[in-house]
Amino acid sequence: MHTDGIYLSVSICVNPWLNFSMRITGGNAARRILRVPKGLDVRPTPDLVKQAVFNSLGARVVDARVLELFAGSGALSLECLSRGAISVLCIEKSHRHAEFIRSNAVAAGYGEILETRTQDVFPAMNQLAESGKQFDLILADPPYGEKNVNHRSISFAQQLLDDKNLPKLLAPGGRFVLGHTKRDTLEIVAPWTEVKMLKHGDTMMRFLQSQSDD
Repeated sequence: MHTDGIYLSVSICVNPWLNFSMRITGGNAARRILRVPKGLDVRPTPDLVKQAVFNSLGARVVDARVLELFAGSGALSLECLSRGAISVLCIEKSHRHAEFIRSNAVAAGYGEILETRTQDVFPAMNQLAESGKQFDLILADPPYGEKNVNHRSISFAQQLLDDKNLPKLLAPGGRFVLGHTKRDTLEIVAPWTEVKMLKHGDTMMRFLQSQSDD
């Protein structure tokens, strides 16, 4: 396994025509602006969190087949491609979000190796599992859940952990990186085991593997 440090940062830039824009800051497409339309409802993962995530992943990104769930702006996927991933599949339910993922991929020169499916994540995972698809790296930083006290979480993050199809999509030796808020207490269920956890402010990022890889 390779663990060389790979750092990621996304900068928020002021633009009078856009609500905000994000920039690829590492790899072949470093400093390229990712256009995001005014009013697009996305929650960018904090820069320091991304830096820590990609440092922990290291060279796993290189030559990886990547699946991003709840892709949003697609910034994580484009960073992966800039840093050497060979292919990315983004699953994003919003047609508007998906169109901007596609346009940013084409502008960055990755239109041929980034695929976007405009679909709900959970039916998409079922279809991918049925077709035998597997990925070396699965990324998900879904909309945050509410604080759960005295009851089990019902957040998207917990639903991903509970989904029976998701482990089938992870190739042997692969990693599933899951983001959630610290107020959302998750239950790590079989076959997942936690390899590492990062904390920054309200954000937590969990690195998981399938028990079959132990």
